[in-house]
Order: sequence, then structure tokens, then C-alpha cells
Amino acid sequence: MYLIEIYKSVQGESSFAGVPCIFVRLAGCNLRCSWCDSEYTFTGGYKLTEDEVVAEIAKLAPVRLIEFTGGEPLLQERELIPLMERLLDRGYELMIETSGERPVENVPKAVHKIVDVKCPGSGEAGRFRMTNLASLTDRDELKFVIADRADYEFARNFIRVNLLESRGVQILLSPAFSKTPTPERSTANCVLDPRELVEWMLVDGLNARLSLQIHKYVWEPQKKGV
Repeated sequence: MYLIEIYKSVQGESSFAGVPCIFVRLAGCNLRCSWCDSEYTFTGGYKLTEDEVVAEIAKLAPVRLIEFTGGEPLLQERELIPLMERLLDRGYELMIETSGERPVENVPKAVHKIVDVKCPGSGEAGRFRMTNLASLTDRDELKFVIADRADYEFARNFIRVNLLESRGVQILLSPAFSKTPTPERSTANCVLDPRELVEWMLVDGLNARLSLQIHKYVWEPQKKGV
């Protein structure tokens, strides 16, 4: 398994925002989103065995929540799924953040899945695997990164056409963040003002959660490993 980094911090997004978490960031991604803040994961990385990954995680005790992220972690599904099953057996709570382009059906149901649906502003719209919707449960979340009004309308229509508000899947709307932020820990670095996004949500009565990347407000936005 090829990794970029393993570290502990607090969960920055999703319904787990603010909870202490161990991040296992895997190397490699097959998408190139325009607003991506993890381009350093596209190449390189270092190889660890399953035993070595488990040992590195154990060093970060007592934190018991783990997120697998990337890059795109499901590019290494063959190695990742057995690791997840092993960690679940040891009592860890697991999350995975994935682009939505790879199938999620083999991810253990006990794992909380945060699945992106790419909006037009990402440059990767249309890459979502629609069959993934059938694999989602009420413990899972769909995330839309919103850069402008067109992205918001795309997300709103996707949510309503697929009846997501009545299915129990949590819906996250996250303002896109600048790829070249200032050191300021403020919403001025958002591509879309969160206030504007909230106003649209309220007008439409959209049953969704505003999701800010809180680690970019706790630390300087450019800081890695947090």
C-alpha cells in the first residue's frame, strides 16, 4: 500500500467535524479537480505493509476514529478493504472519503462513507458512478463542493432528482477553497462566500448541511498534516 502520510488531528469536515481523528492519506488520484488542495498526493508516496500501517496507527492512541483519504483511496481497494476489516475487528471507527468515481459497494457497511459528487466547476462533472447511490446508508454522506451558482443549482437538482432528502443520506455542501490562500484563517479564502451559499440553501429550503473545512480556520490554510 502506498501512502503519503499518517497523522492525527481533528476531523475537518462531515458530521464528524471537530472530532479527534487519525488520517491515513493514500497516494494517487485519477481525477484532476480544479480546486483540489491535495495535488501533492498525485505522485510519490512510500510503501507500507498492512502490519506496518496498523502499527503506525497504534502509535497515535488513544484516538479511535480513522479516516482513509487521498488522493483516491479506492485506487488501492485490494489492499485497503482487508485493512479496514482488520481495524473494524479491533474496535476502530472508520471513515473513507472518496471521489464517487470508484465503486463503493465493497467497502464494509460499518465504514462511514463520505462520497463526493463532482459539480461542473470541478472540471470533473459526470464522473460520479450512479450505482454508488444504492450502496449508501443513513450512516453515509454525499458531498458537493460548490464554487458558484451553477454548481449550487447542479447540486440542488441532483439532490432532488434522486430524492436524496428522503433517503436518510446526509448531504454536505462545501464552499470551494482557494488553491492559493492567504495565511489568514478566514472565509476570505473561500472561492464562494459561505454566507451566499447559506442564503441559497435557505431560499430553497434545502435539507443539507453547510460544511466548512474547519482545519483551515484552526491552522493556516496552507499547512499540511493537520
